[in-house]
Amino acid sequence: MLENLLSDLTTIRSAKTHRVSSWDSSGRNADAWTLEPKETRILADIQGPGCINHIWMTQANHYRECLLKITWDNARSPSVVCPLGDFFGLGHNLVNSYQSLLFSASTKQNNQFNQGCALNSYLQMPFRQNARIELINESREPHRQYFYIDYESYENELAPDTAYLHAEFRRENPFGGWGHEIRVNSPEANVANKEKQAWEDNYVILDTRGRGHYIGCNLSVTNFQGTWWGEGDDMIWVDGYKWPPELHGTGSEDYLNQAWGMQPNAFLRNGSSIYEHHTQGYQTSYVHHLENPVRFEREIKVTIEHGHGNHLCNEMSSVAYWYAAKPGKVAKPPSVTRRLPVLRDEQDNWIFDKKRQTTSRTIKPNREMRASKKRWKKNKS
Repeated sequence: MLENLLSDLTTIRSAKTHRVSSWDSSGRNADAWTLEPKETRILADIQGPGCINHIWMTQANHYRECLLKITWDNARSPSVVCPLGDFFGLGHNLVNSYQSLLFSASTKQNNQFNQGCALNSYLQMPFRQNARIELINESREPHRQYFYIDYESYENELAPDTAYLHAEFRRENPFGGWGHEIRVNSPEANVANKEKQAWEDNYVILDTRGRGHYIGCNLSVTNFQGTWWGEGDDMIWVDGYKWPPELHGTGSEDYLNQAWGMQPNAFLRNGSSIYEHHTQGYQTSYVHHLENPVRFEREIKVTIEHGHGNHLCNEMSSVAYWYAAKPGKVAKPPSVTRRLPVLRDEQDNWIFDKKRQTTSRTIKPNREMRASKKRWKKNKS
């Protein structure tokens, strides 16, 4: 990947370089755009063929309240719809400085809510006819946004096998686990989770149809239980259900290319942009499959257990990234109220507000799960 990037610098191509930005056309220094509450603004409307190579954005707040929306080739539905911070790898309305090959962020106020932060994306985003990038301010306040969108335009058509970027946000608050009181890695948590039960119960990162390749995700957790939130195997099904799936992993940190839990580091292809021991329970980690994308011909379902056997009930959010042969529809994010971070009160207790919760499915305990819950309660009494 890096070798291809460096070798490409020595190749002269028939392309023109362009930028759309928030610069003050009066020549003065008011270089931010202001979006009123509930306003949608088109940041860029670009004619193709072309490719967006870099997006830089900076703002003071509203990382979950603002949605980034991208539509390719005048399609009926956008192919990218994500909260602003989450798209760039920062969950929970938190900011932090980190670097990966695809994304980076820089701030003076690390691990704080709603502070000024620079966000960068280096994802390649080719398009044939048109690229429309919009920002939606779903907050109750005016939103000030600075941005650059750097792209190339081409005289010739793109190759037939050129794919379109897609990204979607999902959330479970809380995840509908069957035994949140049970500690991770205890014998009672070690229930069987396989076949159709795993297909139905696991946290879903991506479930889409079409032809393309999945290139990774970021995964955010609000750790209500306070112990280790992981130990859940990743399970990725390609082109329909079968057991075992094409890709079956061994644990949450293993899928994120780490081990023995998560560590406070951010590497080119994997790491944590937000680390829970620096934030009192908020974690965002990422893994990017750049040399090993998961290719699919008809459909793909990317899942991960939340706690082994899906027993935990922490908050879970994610952004999946993939390329598809055609512009496709992505999952609609929860309402702004239902995607805001879970906060703590003055006594440092989590505030569970039902108006902000969204749980798509609650796991009904089977016989083994019921026995495990009963055994856990007995051992703790």
